[in-house]
Amino acid sequence: MKRRIFSEEHEIFRTSFRKFWQNEAVPRYEEWEKAGVATRDIWLKAGENGFLCPFLPEEYGGYGADFLYSVVILEESAKAFDRGCGLGIGLHNDVVAPYLLSFGNEEQKKRWLPKCTTGETILAVAMTEPDAGSDLAAIRTTAIRDGDNYIVNGSKTFITNGLLSDLVVVAVKTDPNSDPPHRGVSLLVVERGMKGFERGNKIPKIGIPAQDTAELFFNDCVVPMENLLGEEGAGFIYLMQKLQQERLVVAIGNQAAAEAILDLCIEWCWDRKAFGKPLAAFQHTRFKLAEMATEIEIGRAFVDRLIEEHMKGENIVTETSMGKYWVPEMLKRVVDDGVQLHGGYGYSTEYQIAKSYMDARVNTIYAGTSEIMLEIISRTLKP
Repeated sequence: MKRRIFSEEHEIFRTSFRKFWQNEAVPRYEEWEKAGVATRDIWLKAGENGFLCPFLPEEYGGYGADFLYSVVILEESAKAFDRGCGLGIGLHNDVVAPYLLSFGNEEQKKRWLPKCTTGETILAVAMTEPDAGSDLAAIRTTAIRDGDNYIVNGSKTFITNGLLSDLVVVAVKTDPNSDPPHRGVSLLVVERGMKGFERGNKIPKIGIPAQDTAELFFNDCVVPMENLLGEEGAGFIYLMQKLQQERLVVAIGNQAAAEAILDLCIEWCWDRKAFGKPLAAFQHTRFKLAEMATEIEIGRAFVDRLIEEHMKGENIVTETSMGKYWVPEMLKRVVDDGVQLHGGYGYSTEYQIAKSYMDARVNTIYAGTSEIMLEIISRTLKP
């Protein structure tokens, strides 16, 4: 079906970003994969070309673009088989920067946001801990007032942009004894170089090798009070308010990745021959491609509807949870079928389909597992 959510300006932007990504990022994937992290210059180049935080108002360095510009960036990086998942650009643009814009005071926004658009400052958010994932109220990292500072102790894990990040929005317990526990959660912005802030080694993973996922450690880390984001004790509420867009961002990227994998498989099945004819000449192969295409088309219709409703400001937490659940699970099925269609070549990491198979696996885990999404959805199913 023809997509109707984009204007001519969006498509011009898409062409520009696709050209940028193909010229500046794709040729360097292998280099970044071997290093386990991208180089900072790609961030600076993305900033120079207007691809970082385009939604920000002009006074903070952006150009007041609508969310569809972010959608374009998410889709095109995914379709380029970006093994670093946008190198964390989607997280920077559409997950973390909105916290600063929505909950930061004017001084904080002027201090932090302009460099987020230039690539000089790279963003991360730190919620997950070794003993607390989706249950954010159970976090143990504390931030205790000491004069004009907070003293932060604890650790975070599985942090995207963990090594490169310059600003990290950290979920902490400013009141460890609060009842209920979630009322003790606050958000602090921890900056590179702050005393007591340390980073662990890059966490080894089976996929997305260029994404710098790391542990963060806070050992009597001194964070000035002016780095409190919003109100003390309101952090859990802030996190809940932004999860709708985070889940939608995952669905958008996964949907685009599934579409790219289908294109890859169609090309393979028409080029690869068995018993003297293309694989696509066999009914089973054609039917399998048809099944994949149908699921992907259904996903596209749902994701585009979610984008439209989200841009209208609708409360679609349940629906975006459905998207975060279903689209990554669909991607898993599609890429698994793609491996099978490629035969032995599908099991070789010299081929893109094998790389995509490894990269896709995490999507049903991060940003809330499929099981957590089902729990959230099920709570709305009452008479």
